[in-house]
Order: sequence, then C-alpha cells, then structure tokens
Amino acid sequence: MAKGFRLEGVIPALVTPFDEHEEFNEEAFRGLIDWLIERGVTGVVPCGTTGEFSMMTREERRRVLEVCVDQVNGRVPVIAGTGWTATKLVIEETQYAKDVGADAALIVNPYYLKPKGGKGIYDHYLAIAEAVDFPIILYNIPSCTGQYIPWQVVEDLAEIDNIVGLKDSSGDLKYLMSVLEKVGDKIDVVVGWDEVVLPALSAGARGMILASANVIPHIWLEIYEKVKEGDLEGARAIHRRIQKFLRHIVSSGALGVKACLNYMGFNVGKTRRPLIMGDTLTYELREELRIELEKLGLIEKKPIAFEIVPEKPLIERFYAVGVTPEEIKQFHLRTGEALVGDGAEVAHIDLLIGRVDGPVGRAYAEVLSRLVEKQEAVQVILEPGMAVKPPTIIVPTVPVRSLRQASMVYGPAQAGVAKAVAKSVEDGILPATDELVIIAKVFVHPTATDRHRVFINNFKAMRHAIRKAMEGRPTPEETTEHAENARHPFRESL
Repeated sequence: MAKGFRLEGVIPALVTPFDEHEEFNEEAFRGLIDWLIERGVTGVVPCGTTGEFSMMTREERRRVLEVCVDQVNGRVPVIAGTGWTATKLVIEETQYAKDVGADAALIVNPYYLKPKGGKGIYDHYLAIAEAVDFPIILYNIPSCTGQYIPWQVVEDLAEIDNIVGLKDSSGDLKYLMSVLEKVGDKIDVVVGWDEVVLPALSAGARGMILASANVIPHIWLEIYEKVKEGDLEGARAIHRRIQKFLRHIVSSGALGVKACLNYMGFNVGKTRRPLIMGDTLTYELREELRIELEKLGLIEKKPIAFEIVPEKPLIERFYAVGVTPEEIKQFHLRTGEALVGDGAEVAHIDLLIGRVDGPVGRAYAEVLSRLVEKQEAVQVILEPGMAVKPPTIIVPTVPVRSLRQASMVYGPAQAGVAKAVAKSVEDGILPATDELVIIAKVFVHPTATDRHRVFINNFKAMRHAIRKAMEGRPTPEETTEHAENARHPFRESL
C-alpha cells in the first residue's frame, strides 16, 4: 500500500480508566474521548504506554480498542497500540486492530526478552509489515524497552510501504535530529516526550503523541498552530508556562495523568499495581500537579468560608476540587504534614494551626518565650520588620549544632516557610488574620549545603502541609485507602 496515512497534530496517548476493582471503566473512557475530540485533538491512541497496555490481558486490550473505535465513530483517526513481547502476538493484535476499524497501529520495539541489535529489531517490524497490510508507526521509547530503535534501522524501515511514521519518546534531541535528517521526507515523525515538544516541532516533527494531551489538549493545539504559523516566540512563551507541569507528568507517567484528570472531574481511577500512590507518584508530587492545574485554570473556582470566629466568617475564593471543603470550621487545632525532596536537602514539615486564644495560641506564646538550647524557635518574616499573617514560628526538629546548620534553618528554610504562608494566603486556602497562629516543626538535615534547594523544598513542604491542615487531610477514607502503601520517611535516618 502507498503511504496514505498522515500522522500529524495533537494526539493524546489515552489513559485507560479503571474502577475501584481495577476493571475497565467504559463510561469514563467514552466520556474522556468525547471531551478530547470536542477540544480539537487530531487523533487518539488507545492501549499505549499511558494506557497501561502492558498491565492488561489480550481480551481487555481488545475491548478497550473496540470501545474507542465505536466512540470515536470516524471523527478522528484511531491509532491502536498493538505492541507485545513476541512478533507473532503483535501480528495478531495488529490484524485485529485493522479488522475492528482502527486507522493505524503504534508498535513499540521488542522489550523484556529482546533482540541484541538492529538486525532483530528490523526483522520484527518487517515481519509485521509483511503480514498485515495496515499503516504501521514505529515507537521508540528506550526508557521502557531498554534500547533505542537505531536511526539506521529507522532509515531502512522507512523504505517499507506501510511503515508510515515514528513516535520518538526518547527525549533525546540528537537522536530525533538524526531521524528527521534521514527519513523526515519519507515518514511522519512525531514527538512523544512532553518536555521537548517545542524544539521537536521547530526541528520538523509533524506533531505529538503525549500523555499530557489527555489534560491540556487545548494548550498543545495552541502551541502546534503557533509553530505552523511561524510564531515561535508565542509558542515558546506558552511552552515555558507549562514546562514545570510537563516535568511532573513525565516523572509520574499514567498515575500522574490520572491524578490530574480525577482532579478535573473525570472518574478515571488509579493505575493498576504495581504502580501505586506514594511510590510511582508521591503524595507531594500529586499536590504539585494540583497546584499546576490551578495555575492553568483547569480547576473550578469556588468560594469557601473560614469560620474562625462564628460571628465573623471570612470568605475567600479558592480552586476547590472536591477535597477543599466549602466551609472550614474547627480552629481549635488543625494539623498538617508534608515531605519534599531527597538527599541532604530533604524538607519535612509538621505544623499546628489554631486560634490565638486556644491551645495552639498558648503553645505559640510559650515556645517563643522559652529558650531551648540548640532548638530555638523564631518568628517567620517575609522581610525585615514584616511578619507573615497568620503569625508563624518555626522550631527546628534536629538540634542546631553549628553556625552553618543554623544559617540553613534560620535562613533559607525560614524564608521558604514565610513564602509558603504568604502564597497560601494568596491562593485563598489560608486567611490573612491575627486570630490564628501557626507552629511549624522544620527538618533540615545537618549536612545540607544547597541553600536554594533548602528554600524550595521547605516552601513546597510548608505549602502542602498548610493545605492538608486546612482541608483536614488525609481523611480517614484516604488513610484507609493508602494504608498498605504507608511508610515513614525517616524510619531509617538519624
């Protein structure tokens, strides 16, 4: 067959929604497909890496593909992930994709037991292409397969009529440039590593197949159109705005994408084990994704009321996502905890929030007035003479034994905590009032040396801890749900 299929534009690598029993949630899948097509995506990929194809049985994968083809109903191309560990199995699944009505097959290079070099990879794809008269897209993802499809092999495979494209998820721009040089005029090359989309498009890639396109298809379409129009400056500004979000998505994979979609109101569930919360996606990284969604305007704004003093409720606006109560009461005692980072610059925050005339307020005053050698409490300030609201103090968890350690605790760690309090007020999750006080126990490792990282990690940890305290999280339900995954971060330290 001639190379009639065109691979281009913005194509989400669809998640596969699961229910609480890890069974395929067909209703959620159909709803997500419609939402994405309504936003203008140019194709969809079911049963790819983000779709957890390697976690599903053959029957499950076929059902997901059938539902996808049915729901799309010809509106955009359906590119079926048909990769498997054996050439024979890939041929069978690719033939099935053709028979059920898909438009092309995305086929990852062999993994687990795999060829040692290019000859075996070439033979794998050649056998599939000869067996099934169907558009085939090569899929290079060395982080999952343990090896590249050598660009020399891509060059040879591009001569085969029904091999029509390559998805490169290596993130390696040197590799991508070599492929574009050799075969960019013969097959369609798209990028699959979210963080390098702009340079890939600028270099000549025809589009993208991305995990993050499940969440921000409209933003990718805007970038894609700007590049096509030659507005690289405009595309660059947008790409920089989402770069942090993309970094988090790439590091957390399908679990991160599903967390985002769940925050946005899509009931896509979690990933199948062994991909679990607290490991593949840390709780703090999930909160970072939530914050990025807030910045991008993808979470609905709702008013919340802080009932600190019943007769004077404070009304703020906040990006409520189902976990934020519309009314936050009970300021007798609220607690929060968060861990961010690793190595010597890891930050761990335990905090108390309460009314100034309650037990937290009394503890606040006592801690400030009572000098504890090597663990002196200090009031948090944004700049000289400017204390934060609500008034906040930090108390070192680890005794301060040197001037260098003291400079870390009372310097960048204190500044990070101060910024987090101010940012939480700006976000609307914390009221700026003198009627509340905060006590934060701050962990800074005695060997920490990177002042900027200490600042950043303590800012993030304090921000997350404040949110948990104000929202009453983890809830009993969350604690029960994640009980099997729980582990104390400092069990083996100090």
